[in-house]
Amino acid sequence: MTPPATQTGTAAPSIAGGSPRAGGAASAKADTASPSGTGGSRERSGQGLLHVYTSLTLSTVAARMLGITYPLLALFLTGSPVEVGWVGFALTLPTLLFYIPAGVLVDRVAPRPLMLVTEAGRALAAFSVALAVIFEVAGMPYILLTAFVEGTLWVVYSLAEMALIRSLAPQNDLTEMLAMSETGSHIAVMTARPVGGLLFGMIPGIPFLPFLANSLMFAVSFRSMAALTGKEGDRAWRLPGRSEVADTARAMFGSSSRGEIVDGIRELRRHPFLCMAMALTATTNLMVNALIVVFISGSSAFEPVTVGLVLAAGGIGGVLGSSLAPGLRRSPRLARVRSGKLMLFAQMWISVLALSVAAFGPHLAFVGVATLLTGCAGALSNVTIRAYEINEVGEGKLARVVSVHRLAVHGAVCLAAPLGGFLASVNGVTAAPMSLFSTMAVLALLFSLGWLLRYTWKKLTRHPEDA
Repeated sequence: MTPPATQTGTAAPSIAGGSPRAGGAASAKADTASPSGTGGSRERSGQGLLHVYTSLTLSTVAARMLGITYPLLALFLTGSPVEVGWVGFALTLPTLLFYIPAGVLVDRVAPRPLMLVTEAGRALAAFSVALAVIFEVAGMPYILLTAFVEGTLWVVYSLAEMALIRSLAPQNDLTEMLAMSETGSHIAVMTARPVGGLLFGMIPGIPFLPFLANSLMFAVSFRSMAALTGKEGDRAWRLPGRSEVADTARAMFGSSSRGEIVDGIRELRRHPFLCMAMALTATTNLMVNALIVVFISGSSAFEPVTVGLVLAAGGIGGVLGSSLAPGLRRSPRLARVRSGKLMLFAQMWISVLALSVAAFGPHLAFVGVATLLTGCAGALSNVTIRAYEINEVGEGKLARVVSVHRLAVHGAVCLAAPLGGFLASVNGVTAAPMSLFSTMAVLALLFSLGWLLRYTWKKLTRHPEDA
């Protein structure tokens, strides 16, 4: 799950393509002279944001639904918790393989065309799985392949989304738009998981409906993104030329790719907050997502819709957390929270609490409360991290920095799938959550102790004139 200091980056550009911080007097004068133009620009920007929000929401709903229906399909075909873990691994493996090359791609190619290509590919992949299930030719090799394709296209889409938001959102609306995006993501969790489970079990023996529904949602998302229009020449909209395609291919796969990656890592290291966020969120993602895999592995006794409803509690918590985020960031009384660090530690210890609840036993209520807590904490930290990335990371390096950051964070999710399947098969569904809780508690104590020692050392060694 996925985010202050000296201003190092550039502000997000305005809808018209200019900087929201530059030329204030001239801009105000121009706005006064041409109020109708300003109104038209705001109307177009509002329509553009509506198209973007529609596309993002539908795409996220479809992706979240696939996150539960692919493992359920593996369990349906094989009855093996290990196979459930491997399908989850195939969905998340692309985060390890392609996040950094995709970051180079998104930094060099306009985000909108990339998002159109990915949505078309995801629609075709989901539709092919629906056909394979209908004609009873769906085997594990093909399921693993299509899950891998979905994960790969999602990586590109998620990075392009950040670039598109940066190009569309006025600076003063950035936190609100990120909170809206985060809310949409958790509404997707809240709705997609139970709906996916319901569709999966609607036609016994032929669970093709969720994949057909996903294909349709990706198609509508494609149509909504295609309807998005912008000022001619804006980077966010124009298609790349031949020379740009060749340069991008060389940057991604040629000899210069190492330099591009190193440049992204170097920029990330300039931001200690992002480094801390990367370590803490990677750890919590590993443990919480392993718990979800353990739960799904032992869910054969429950109806698929019940499984979806339990996991939807994470979406409820996420909606709550993302709704609170803008107010917390604006509140002068919560300056420490606003700095972000306290938010990250809150996420970590709330995850410890959530895993302790799940460790009481495999009861549905315990798992539901655990996902509710982690969803709320994760949403709060996600908005904080994403706002920092967009505001502070240098222009032209955002996607590379985000890709390095997310490589670690989502790489933990990738490892969580086989870890959860392994724990469920070796320790059993009942004992596995206790193992996860114990490990998370020890890691949280070590993180907290390390931070406390570092803070104390800095305070003791600070010169009097620095106080």
